[in-house]
Amino acid sequence: MAVRPDAGPEDPAGSDEAADLFRAVGRQVKAGRERGGLSQKELGERTGYSEEQISSIERGRRTPQPAFLAAVDELLGCGGLLAVTAEDVERAKKRRRLRHPEWFRDYAELEAQAVEICFYSTLTVPGLLQTEEYARTVFTARRPILDEDTIEQRVSTRLARQQILERWPPPVVTAVVDESVLLREIGGRLVQRGQLEHLVALSRLRNVEIQVLPLACEGHAGMEGPFILLTPEGKSQLGYGEFQSVNRIITDPDEVRMLAARYGSIRGQALTPPDSRVLIEKLLGE
Repeated sequence: MAVRPDAGPEDPAGSDEAADLFRAVGRQVKAGRERGGLSQKELGERTGYSEEQISSIERGRRTPQPAFLAAVDELLGCGGLLAVTAEDVERAKKRRRLRHPEWFRDYAELEAQAVEICFYSTLTVPGLLQTEEYARTVFTARRPILDEDTIEQRVSTRLARQQILERWPPPVVTAVVDESVLLREIGGRLVQRGQLEHLVALSRLRNVEIQVLPLACEGHAGMEGPFILLTPEGKSQLGYGEFQSVNRIITDPDEVRMLAARYGSIRGQALTPPDSRVLIEKLLGE
């Protein structure tokens, strides 16, 4: 168990050179896109990325993957100018250290090794599935308040964590989200709408299943609160929980087995992944 300060300082950032490189590459992507007459949404559709991901790459907040750079280079006729930056980006990624708060670092390292991650979320969308603006709202709302630099560092780090979904082979990710999370307009209507659209896009990935626990469910196995189960490669499954200023990695086999059984029950009480997508799309239509 660890007790964390709500506004504890982040570790020093990974190299500023890496951040500068990602911003420079992002500007090149934006320039090529605008020269080609494409919107962020159109470029995303043609490369298999969401509009929000394209926006994050262009702003230097998300690391562009080599396959993405090659695809954009060919699509926009950049003559190899983007493709040749892939090696520099990969080197920068290896030099850069993620800026996790100390209390979160152990979990983040385990998550990066995970072959399976299971979320049960009752208050917000799981961090691994959040959009940039949604994540910024979550960190901005923290009390005691975080300074602006810390907020931006944590947003960038959260987006960097999400690249686990883009690696090969990707982890299997399942998430059960309480319907109330989808109804609460965190960040306002536009931010929440962007988050719902992002969830729909993620739900179409072969390695991601999103389920909604409906408000109509009168009693369910998750009433004791949210938690995470994850299985690092070559290791036993473990649990993780946060409550106010306390976070805990759960390794006791009996406790983990209890959480796994509870998660199975929650999934059984939630809507199926296809029905959950229909519900989210219905909320977008309202």
